[in-house]
Amino acid sequence: MKIGYFADGKWSHEAFKLLIQDESIEIKFICVRNDTSDLTLKKLSDKYKIDYLKHKDINSDAFLNQIREYNCDLFVSMSFNQIFKKEIMNMPKFKTINCHAGKLPFYRGRNILNWALINDETEFGITVHYVDEGIDTGDIIIQRCFDITDHDDYNTLLDKAYNECAIILYDAIKLIQEGKHTPFKQKDIHPIGFYCGMRQEGDEILNWNQTSRDIFNFIRAICKPGPMARSKLNDMELKINKAKMINQAPKYKGIPGQVVGKTNKGVIVKTLDSTIEINEYDYDGNIRIGDRLQ
Repeated sequence: MKIGYFADGKWSHEAFKLLIQDESIEIKFICVRNDTSDLTLKKLSDKYKIDYLKHKDINSDAFLNQIREYNCDLFVSMSFNQIFKKEIMNMPKFKTINCHAGKLPFYRGRNILNWALINDETEFGITVHYVDEGIDTGDIIIQRCFDITDHDDYNTLLDKAYNECAIILYDAIKLIQEGKHTPFKQKDIHPIGFYCGMRQEGDEILNWNQTSRDIFNFIRAICKPGPMARSKLNDMELKINKAKMINQAPKYKGIPGQVVGKTNKGVIVKTLDSTIEINEYDYDGNIRIGDRLQ
């Protein structure tokens, strides 16, 4: 099977390792994001003598004419950032597939692992689907789900997703290659589903006027390597990387954001309904009981 690989970043590196070891699969080219800073794929293309492509518009006539010469059986998208229009997605014999770290038809869109944690999900999905003219709406080839516990955060989900996306994408390609796949419509799961928007600068600001559970989920959803949750004290920024739910913390009225205690590992802050322990943070100053975080 001749593959055209549209890819970028660590997600694509792990999948490449599986594909390149399979002698029945030939990667004809690697097309990276036009603004990529990923040097790994360039090194891999040089090592394995694979054509390395980059174009600002993959739907342009110039690019379509270029890749048509490779006569690929399948196009594969892994963390690529351009929209495939009808002509390019239908060019190969077996069309074009995409790997998405979301439980489609839910969690279409961007920054899915962050949103899954913010929404207090108990699992996240990884889906390989055909690319169609919508965004993450094509027929599903494989979907697998993985547990989320209170010990998980953005970093642990990323580590799991990097490995599992590669395995699931490879498995989907083998099913297509062997003619054993049975795709199904996303509406068979849910008639509507939903999209998540891309997170941007400013979305990291923490709102203390939320429940302890919501704040706990927000902090772990954007911990390192994300931007970290941000608050302010005495006009200085406080970056929060980890928080801990306090067992049996009573619910009571108070001032959300006020520091109401200290522990060996951090500080206790009043939330809308109770309290939470902030135990890994960066702040250029002292935090005292009675201070109010904003």
